[in-house]
Amino acid sequence: MSANIWGYQPTTGHIAGTDLIGYTVEATDGSIGKVDKHSDDVASAYLVVDTGVWIFGQHVLLPAGTVNSVDEAERKIYVGLTKDQIRESPEFDKDKHIGDAGYHQQVADYYQTQRCV
Repeated sequence: MSANIWGYQPTTGHIAGTDLIGYTVEATDGSIGKVDKHSDDVASAYLVVDTGVWIFGQHVLLPAGTVNSVDEAERKIYVGLTKDQIRESPEFDKDKHIGDAGYHQQVADYYQTQRCV
């Protein structure tokens, strides 16, 4: 996992500025949804994933450091987390996910304790 949980690793294949909206997000054990929103901001890059009915609440926040690879040809993003790890993540807060340092720290703390593969 990334030392900077809020930044893409160079090995992911992600090119800053690429529009990831609509890409399918794949956990280590299957698909979890599609990218609804994303940010490439330095030190606060993330994906907001619409999980549909898979998780009650329907959205999760994934820091860019959880991304293992981006396949532009297939329009898929692979993350180093299981569905259960994502399901148990802090509840997505649409009002706090931008600019709330406390919320970002809560999310970062959770994902940094997970073993991302």
